[in-house]
Amino acid sequence: MTAIDFRSIDAASGEPFGDPLRVDGPVEVAAACAAAEAAFDAYRETGLEERARFLDAIAAEIEALGDVLIDTAVRESGLPRARIAGERGRTIGQLRLFAGVVRSGEWQRVAVDPALPERQPLPRPDLRRRMVPVGPVAVFGASNFPLAFSTAGGDTASALAAGCPVVVKGHPAHPGAGTLVAAAIRNAVTQSGMPDGTFSHLSGPGTELGAALVRDPRIAAVGFTGSRAGGLALDRIARDRDVPIPVFAEMSSINPVLLLPAALADRPEEIAAAFVASLTQGAGQFCTNPGLVVAIAGDDLDTFARAATARLAETGEQTMLTSGIRAAFESGVALLAGHASVRTLAHGAGGALFLTDAAGFAAHPALAHEVFGASSLIVACSDEAELAATLAALEGQLTVTLHLDAADHALAGRLMPVLERKAGRILANGWPTGVEVASAMVHGGPFPATTDSRSTSVGTLAIERFLRPVCYQALPNDLLPPALRG
Repeated sequence: MTAIDFRSIDAASGEPFGDPLRVDGPVEVAAACAAAEAAFDAYRETGLEERARFLDAIAAEIEALGDVLIDTAVRESGLPRARIAGERGRTIGQLRLFAGVVRSGEWQRVAVDPALPERQPLPRPDLRRRMVPVGPVAVFGASNFPLAFSTAGGDTASALAAGCPVVVKGHPAHPGAGTLVAAAIRNAVTQSGMPDGTFSHLSGPGTELGAALVRDPRIAAVGFTGSRAGGLALDRIARDRDVPIPVFAEMSSINPVLLLPAALADRPEEIAAAFVASLTQGAGQFCTNPGLVVAIAGDDLDTFARAATARLAETGEQTMLTSGIRAAFESGVALLAGHASVRTLAHGAGGALFLTDAAGFAAHPALAHEVFGASSLIVACSDEAELAATLAALEGQLTVTLHLDAADHALAGRLMPVLERKAGRILANGWPTGVEVASAMVHGGPFPATTDSRSTSVGTLAIERFLRPVCYQALPNDLLPPALRG
């Protein structure tokens, strides 16, 4: 461990609080990865009910932390108490959801093609397939979700459900909450009789700790939620290893919202009010924040813009997660405010709103870059063709939202092929903030929303990131895994 003063920072005041926290280095990274590798074979062969009870035990241990976890996370993040309490509930719910997934056994994707010895011209051997865990997984905590996407978040829950030991690199913005949750998971490991290396937690500032973790040859996959720069840096490290590994990074998205003509004519002020509520929720610090609005220019879009501007002016300032995130937000807003092709509609304590036309947006790709926080850009298109062309030129996204009435369905239908190519989730008459943890959910999308558009970091399908198929050909029954025996 490195001897430096590493403590929690109060997000509102910027002052450190609490006792000094552990700072890990290369020695601790190697030890955690070695322990995970040593635990892998035993942990991956735990029975379904045994592993499910372990996930339930983690949920119970986190719940038992009580107010100390809530208080610590609120102070470290600056997020409202109700938000953190809800996030704890989501964290516990995810663990219990994956316990149910494990119990069902469906994730094993068992398939059996019996032998056909009489088949001509060649017989077919007995073939049986199942999914197996890939190995130890490195998980990186996210800054904006100190519980639900962090130490015991969805990546950890799905990897443990798959049978993979987990080594977490705690986020330095909420080390106190991460340390509390890590202790709860270790208690569950002990109580459930799991191997010691099933879970480890690494703590400390800076990026070298995470880089060393991804470089370790015993790590088999990576789960990451954060910036594009951070995700791509880890992906490069993973690809440059002697044995490359997959990095499932959820990164950058501006989540376009399409205001189709009939809906915009029918309820511009109502849509504007809900838009601002979504934009400013949690100080805009959501990966699904509506950072782009696309619509056809005219009086109805003008009404929407005026109403949104007025609503935003009424929104008070909120504490952001860290001083670095605040500085990056202010820099991004300043770039938009100073851009020749952009008109500033609102730029105040509660957030920022800007307007450009489709030609200006197309000519300046930087206008489509994510500004992490309560900032959004309206793109006014001259007609349907320009709206479709604007969408077609966008990068990959986590979400696309349609606001539409019945009269808009024909236009929406014509846009759907483009939207499916651009996003992992398509919404109608809602808002992208708020990601339901459910079997049908997809929280992923084409690059740069993620490094792997085939995956999701939320929902039961998330387990598949940490599994791979194995076929067993003509093996004696007693050598087959229990799930495949006849």
